[in-house]
Amino acid sequence: MLTVRSFFDLSDQPHPTLLQPDDLVWQPLHRLKSYMDDYCYPQFGGALNGSGIPLPAHVILYEGRVLPATEAQITYGDATRGKLQVRVDGRLLEGASLLMAGATLVGERIYIGRGVLVESGAMIKSPAIIGDFCEVRQGAYLRGYCLAAKRCVLGHATEIKHSIFLNDAKAGHFAYLGDSILGSDTNLGAGTKFANLRFLPGTITIFHGGERIDTNLRKLGAILGDTCQTGCNSVTSPGTLMAKGAILMPNATAKSGYHQEKSVLK
Repeated sequence: MLTVRSFFDLSDQPHPTLLQPDDLVWQPLHRLKSYMDDYCYPQFGGALNGSGIPLPAHVILYEGRVLPATEAQITYGDATRGKLQVRVDGRLLEGASLLMAGATLVGERIYIGRGVLVESGAMIKSPAIIGDFCEVRQGAYLRGYCLAAKRCVLGHATEIKHSIFLNDAKAGHFAYLGDSILGSDTNLGAGTKFANLRFLPGTITIFHGGERIDTNLRKLGAILGDTCQTGCNSVTSPGTLMAKGAILMPNATAKSGYHQEKSVLK
């Protein structure tokens, strides 16, 4: 019941070796650093050298090349639905990604997939993996070891560190995620905060089935199974596990531990 397969549909995830079906659901966080350290990152150089200086102009990524956007015609549609369109001389560059002027990349271990939009004011610190058709919105702060699968939203004024977004996970506005996992089709209401560190010393334990299970993690935020939702200004306590379809109501605080499928937390 606390396994990866019980929380997530793994049939179309782009990082299968990170998500072992029979592992306890927090185990992917144990291996996230080694997985991302061993990942093969492109070497863009030039304008995308990871210097930490905001981009002075829009930059297009297309088929492994870095292109200037000075002559491009850009349609700023919803990237998660494949609506971002980049044309050069009237020709559609299918799957092109766009990094807007003012976006900041720090470090060279950054992967950006196809059809990605990175908006002005976003800061991405390496290592980071941003999968196909994701949106990194204005003011997003990715602090390192952030992995997003496909069609994810890493939202406005949202801070993320050492966390995993599975397909179609969305944290659109004013959220904090540390040491956490969002399952497919999860959605965080504006202002959701995942607390990840207890006041008391020691690792975080989960009480389940009449026993306490040590996660061996000093920091553990929340793990949301597929299709979970949180309301605006909600908070999760360190070590909150919400099974598939669970809902955390607005202005509510979820207690640490396991919450069963389709439960409503008030």
